[in-house]
Amino acid sequence: MSIPRIGTFLIACSTLLWACSLATTVQYDANAIIINGERRIIISGAIHYPRSTSQMWPDIIKRAKDGGLDAIETYDAEVDLQQDGKYYVPAWSVSILQDCNKEVFNTAKVNTQTTVYVKKPATESNLLKWVWTSDPMEDTFQGQGTFKAPVLLEQKGVTVDASDYLWYMTEVVINDTSSWQNVTLHVTTTGHVLHAYVNGQYIGAQWGKYDNVGFIYEKPIVLNQGTNVISLLSGTIGHANYGAFFDLQDTGIVGGPIKLIGSDSNNIIDLSTSTWSYKVGLNGEAKRFYDPKFPSGVHWNTDNVPTGRPMTWYKTIFKTPEGTDSLVLDLEGLGKGHAWVNGQSIGRYWPTMVADENGCSDTCDYRGNYGPERCVSGCGEPSQRFYHVPRSFLNNDTNTLILFEEMGGNPSNVSVQTITVGSVCATADYGSTLEMNCQGGKTISEIQFASYGDPQGKCGSFQKGEWESHESTTVVERACIGKDSCSIDVTSSTFGIRKGGTNGQVAVQLLCDGSNPEDGRVQRVRG
Repeated sequence: MSIPRIGTFLIACSTLLWACSLATTVQYDANAIIINGERRIIISGAIHYPRSTSQMWPDIIKRAKDGGLDAIETYDAEVDLQQDGKYYVPAWSVSILQDCNKEVFNTAKVNTQTTVYVKKPATESNLLKWVWTSDPMEDTFQGQGTFKAPVLLEQKGVTVDASDYLWYMTEVVINDTSSWQNVTLHVTTTGHVLHAYVNGQYIGAQWGKYDNVGFIYEKPIVLNQGTNVISLLSGTIGHANYGAFFDLQDTGIVGGPIKLIGSDSNNIIDLSTSTWSYKVGLNGEAKRFYDPKFPSGVHWNTDNVPTGRPMTWYKTIFKTPEGTDSLVLDLEGLGKGHAWVNGQSIGRYWPTMVADENGCSDTCDYRGNYGPERCVSGCGEPSQRFYHVPRSFLNNDTNTLILFEEMGGNPSNVSVQTITVGSVCATADYGSTLEMNCQGGKTISEIQFASYGDPQGKCGSFQKGEWESHESTTVVERACIGKDSCSIDVTSSTFGIRKGGTNGQVAVQLLCDGSNPEDGRVQRVRG
């Protein structure tokens, strides 16, 4: 019999603690559990549930503690330790019990503040004036590289991280075009992206998937009488990010095969062992088109700014936004490429690579066996659209933004935006302390939601539950409005409940919009 493992842990009491007379403080800093200021390595065990009834748990936990274990894996359930009390341990959480009879910490009940950031346009997209130029590729269209080899080489070993790109170029002579009227270019590559040109004409691009970066590229081409030049540009998007020997996984068109396949199945030319010419990187990279301070000699065109055109460089000027708020680029409308501000790399972008539209849900439940399909968010959205620009990269007045668009995009929707704190949310259980604060010298100007009881939802969509204290908003307003930080002891008496209410939780959403406690914009809003 097999029972699914929930993955919840129950700390086995005082083996972790020093003396019961001392106060116990428990913290977690995203790296380790810290008990009384000391980082602890938690040694855990598991109960074999088919052979252990719940009545046996107290004795099993005691034996595990005596044997040196710090934690016991259990279900999302109420654990009955008999004379030491009953404890509810939520799924995928850790509870710490002082002297085995007092819960002093549970990771699912950590009171953390959630900050919702708001983006504001610093420069309207329609105010950005773009100029452009094509990446010069005449040499590669003619098959001119820096070295040759009679084999198809592995990309990382050739580029040695000098560039994301490697050109593979070769020639093929066709003496009789009548037998090569309908030709397919067949390329087997280990990934990640491939662009193909034949006699200087762009054939198209293709890329692998996140779970299978290699692919077969097949496109129809036209061959001329005599010598034809095939130029293949292979691009990488980084190493695999997990698994053994991930850095040794092949990239590029290593080994191929590369074939020309005619309409007649007997017309096949295998180019895999032809003489291949190689060139690392793009000419625009080598001439530093991305650096406005470098004398590259590039001619920027001001008219007829193209869209949807691969291998194109774009440039614009924007003013430095006032203040100290963080700055981002919104690269909506672009395909795939690289961005620079004042010659400093902002990073590679690929907003047209979107996540699967299926699998997301408004609710999140980690109970049961863990899998990557749980609590998925961002379905149908780009992996990244906004890119941070450090203010240290900016000039005092104007700045130069340069884009290299590999796939072909539209820069007209690109904008510069600032990010400021919008709403701030926090929850806290009965018996704990609710702590909230604003950043950047701002103060709390509005209580957007406050409820002590059984509030539902999450930050941005909190709702009242089946019961609540009618004094919730008043209590929070009195404690927080006009201040840069506030704290509230979460008890039933704090919220005016004389009987019961000991199983409550408080949820608060507030707005940090006041510049100081005397700011005239401070307002009291009752929900």
